[in-house]
Amino acid sequence: MRIDAHQHFWSLARGDYGWLTPALGAIHRDFGPDDLEPLLARHGICRTILVQAAPTEAETAYLLDLAASTPFVAGVVGWTDFDAGNAAERIASLAGNSLLLGLRPMVHDIADEGWLARASLGPAFRAMAEHGLIFDALLKPRHIAPMLAVLERHPELSVVIDHGAKPDLARGEITAWRTGMTALAAHPQVFCKLSGLVTEARTDWTLATLRPVVEHLLDAFGPARLIWGSDWPVVTLRASYAQWFGAADALLAALPDAQREAILGGNARRLYLSQRGRN
Repeated sequence: MRIDAHQHFWSLARGDYGWLTPALGAIHRDFGPDDLEPLLARHGICRTILVQAAPTEAETAYLLDLAASTPFVAGVVGWTDFDAGNAAERIASLAGNSLLLGLRPMVHDIADEGWLARASLGPAFRAMAEHGLIFDALLKPRHIAPMLAVLERHPELSVVIDHGAKPDLARGEITAWRTGMTALAAHPQVFCKLSGLVTEARTDWTLATLRPVVEHLLDAFGPARLIWGSDWPVVTLRASYAQWFGAADALLAALPDAQREAILGGNARRLYLSQRGRN
């Protein structure tokens, strides 16, 4: 079963997508299941994981409703306020919906680069682990050190690093990123999404642009802890769905079929769906 483990839907009229401005051109419009379904069929992808794009519980409710009415959506990675005094109770309530697979604070938009390492977030992380929710970590390289602090404190927390922690492919400065990803991968509960890479690159990216990053992720995490996602429709700022799928397929071509298919779906099923009893 192939799974696109990272895609978005949004409706501009909802009004809580602060980052989604007209300056983003082609993606500044509504995107829904009817837009994505033909792309999935073309690439043999059976299911998806729908990921939040706004820092509100209202959007999470909207996504859960969409998931309930969209057969190909396996579940949702939503949002809640980790800083709230009742964060643990909020997480317990959200976890009552079995379509909720995980939660994702929009870390790369938070002004305090050390926010993740705040001890006050402990109850939220413990509640996530208790309820079998995955923590999707939306990081840039500067957030890796705080993320490592979280992992040391909460070894019971299952984590997925979104978009390979966004290496600076546009400038090709990935030395510190390499070191950080190796440190993250040393924690066995950490997985990494092979997604969102082309949007960190220049518009003239090629396979050669992506290869050093993908090879390092394979070396660090191994094929059993990498998870493919499209980051659609954000990916279309740099590539079509087909172009990104084709690039990923080419970069994984040297792997045995079983390992490649694990990255393209099996690992997402094992991590996200098994933990919530949605196999």
